[in-house]
Amino acid sequence: MIDFIEKTMLAGFGALSLTQKKSEELLKEIKERIDLTEDEGKQLLTRLQDVAKENQKKFEDLAREELQKTGARMGFVTKEDFDALSKKVTKLEKQLKAKS
Repeated sequence: MIDFIEKTMLAGFGALSLTQKKSEELLKEIKERIDLTEDEGKQLLTRLQDVAKENQKKFEDLAREELQKTGARMGFVTKEDFDALSKKVTKLEKQLKAKS
C-alpha cells in the first residue's frame, strides 16, 4: 500500500522538491486518509524527500551542463579559460619587461 502511494505521489507531483513544511502537511493528510503508522509515515516522508533531493541535484547538473553548452555555442569564454589566458598574459608581460 505504501509503495502504491509513494509511486502515485511521485508520479503526481513529478517528484518535485517539496519543502519540509509542505511534505509534513502532505504526510499528515495521507495519514488521515489511510491508516499509516507514525513510523510508516516517517519512512514515506524520508523516501519522498530523498527522491526530491536526488531529482533536484539531477536537474541542477542538467541545467549547468546545458548552460555550458549554450555558452560554448555562443563563444563565451569559461572562467577556467579566462584564468589560463590571464596567467599567460602576465607571464608574457614579465618576459617583455625583462627584455626591455
